[in-house]
Amino acid sequence: MQPQRTNDMGATEIFRMPSTDSTVPDLLGANTVKRPTLAIVKGPHTGAVFTLTDDTTTLGRDPANSVFLNDMTVSRHHASIDLHNIESGLATIEDLGSLNGTWVDGAIVNKASLKDGSTIQIGTFRMVFHTNAARPRIETGV
Repeated sequence: MQPQRTNDMGATEIFRMPSTDSTVPDLLGANTVKRPTLAIVKGPHTGAVFTLTDDTTTLGRDPANSVFLNDMTVSRHHASIDLHNIESGLATIEDLGSLNGTWVDGAIVNKASLKDGSTIQIGTFRMVFHTNAARPRIETGV
C-alpha cells in the first residue's frame, strides 16, 4: 500500500517541532559575549586580527603597544581604544596627538564612539572594529 499524498502539486510540507519539546537543543543558549576584535582589511598585514583583551588598548608604531602597527605613517603612540563599558555596547577611540590623525567611518576624529563594523584608518592601515557580542535571540512565539 502506497502512502497517500495530501498535495498533488509536490509542495513542501512543513513540520514544526513544539517549543516545549525537551529534546530540542538550545543551540543559541551557549553563546557568550566574546572580546572585541580589530581586523586589518587594507594596508600592511592585511588579514591580521587582534583580539582586544584589555580595557584599554593602545595602537601605534612602538612595539610596546597592544596593537603594533609597523609603518612610518603611524605615530609611535597613535591612538587608544577604551573598552571599559563594552558590556553596555560602549567603546571609544581617542587620537593621542598623532601626526597623520585617526579616522573613524571616514571622518577625522580626536575622540569617537565605535560600534560593531566601524572602520578605523590609522596611517596606511584600514581596520574594522567588531564587538563580537552574542546576537539577541528572536522569540517565535510558537
